[in-house]
Amino acid sequence: MGWNFGDMLDGIEAAMPPEAPALIHGERRITWGEFAQRSNRLASALRSRGMGPGDKLAFYLRNRSEYLVGLSACFKARLVHVNVNYRYLADELRGVLDESDARCVLFDSEFAESVEALAPRLPKVEHWIEVGGRRAGSAEPLDAVYREGVAVPLGIERAGDDLLFVYTGGTTGRPKGVMWRMEDLWRALGSGGTLQANAGGIPASVAELVENVGRFGPGPVQVPACPLMHGSGLLTSILNLVAGGCTVTLTRPQFQPEELFVAIERHRVDSVVIVGDPFAVPMLKALDANPGRWDLRSLKIIISSGAMWSEPVKRGLLRHHARMALADLYGSSEALGIGASVTSSAGGAATARFAIGQDCAVFNEEHRPVVPGSGERGFIACRGPIPLGYYKDPEKTAETFPCIDGVRYVVPGDWCTVESDGSLTLLGRGSLCINTGGEKVYPEEVEESLKRHPDVEDALVFGLPDEAWGQVVTAMVSLRAGARFDEAALRRHVGVELARFKVPKRILAADRSLRAPNGKADYARAGLQARQMLGLA
Repeated sequence: MGWNFGDMLDGIEAAMPPEAPALIHGERRITWGEFAQRSNRLASALRSRGMGPGDKLAFYLRNRSEYLVGLSACFKARLVHVNVNYRYLADELRGVLDESDARCVLFDSEFAESVEALAPRLPKVEHWIEVGGRRAGSAEPLDAVYREGVAVPLGIERAGDDLLFVYTGGTTGRPKGVMWRMEDLWRALGSGGTLQANAGGIPASVAELVENVGRFGPGPVQVPACPLMHGSGLLTSILNLVAGGCTVTLTRPQFQPEELFVAIERHRVDSVVIVGDPFAVPMLKALDANPGRWDLRSLKIIISSGAMWSEPVKRGLLRHHARMALADLYGSSEALGIGASVTSSAGGAATARFAIGQDCAVFNEEHRPVVPGSGERGFIACRGPIPLGYYKDPEKTAETFPCIDGVRYVVPGDWCTVESDGSLTLLGRGSLCINTGGEKVYPEEVEESLKRHPDVEDALVFGLPDEAWGQVVTAMVSLRAGARFDEAALRRHVGVELARFKVPKRILAADRSLRAPNGKADYARAGLQARQMLGLA
């Protein structure tokens, strides 16, 4: 039957002590016994509404316990998870919900007004279930739906072919639904080899996994500080569930490092999940401003994926807690395990340097392998357990999932060089590569240079059209508190570190965050603001 997260959770819920905490959100605690009952009730209630294998359940929620209860119910009922970016506006929301063929939407009462306006425009959505109260008149309260279901396991047959969608906006273009078979996703996540209960081994069956987790007992306590609607938060939380762990979600709508550190101290958190510097920089600032304020001794590891995590920031975090490890995982919604870099007090790799994953390769534009140490630039490709493609987008699927020498790969679009030791140095997304006068400039390299300036908090680099050069390198920066914007000084700083053609022709001061709520760079919005400021819009 293959590996299925619904089967895993059925077994692990039965193996966990029912009083052990599974989910914590603020003052609310849900034990493993309660988690099992709630997810079973929701799963059976959804099936009683006519939803079955392959039907889509959309999650229009911030981080909260109900996201993971709903996710478990989704797996158990053989429904397909669809993540929704809660920052989207009306047309963007409608686009994802309609394109995904969602039949049911689980949403936060915070978004009731948007739901009321959207519902008449989404005839394919048959069920709206509201979390946290009742404000949308057309919706069913989640508590009422719970009462309709039964608390025992469904007792149905599931398959490794059951799907999970991860909608990703990438850096440009409309959101795309990445289609993962559960068995492929399980294998791409390491087949359980990273779970402490398996002691470095790979379980041969769901039964063996459940036996190991049950014998090990309650697993680690983890905080996904980044949104669950982002792949980094979602996938690490799935792994924590099947490890029998406890997931602590933060309550504030915007990330505040002080809340995170209080949660680490209070709940003896083992691991934290972030998205690079957009989370790590404010964490370091809070620690620098309050040395010794929080007890972080329980924290064993910080895991990051999805954005650049610069080496000086890693070193700064280790100054405050030298006994933890910092795992910088290089991947995307389409390709997991591309590379990894682990930093500790004993040392680590340079920014954007990763050990390559065993199923990954680097090819040049002629599809020939890049020779380590040659300095040649190539694109990253991954084989093995990879997604089926993009939902209802065969053209983009064919482009992103090509066959090279008879092997099906996923090519997420990132370019790199291969060092003589076989490690990767990431250059950036090929679609964002700037061609200025025939020279190629990769944004991440220039962004890192700008962020090394003491006045710069964050930076995005992109190309703007130019009659003479084709494109000109342009930057938007966010300044640190109290810093004065000096464009000429910033250009001189980059000019000391990089070739002249890589120095931005214009550097502009942003009046808002350069990041989406999931921590990813918002190039589209930064580019639009730059055009408006330069009179090009």
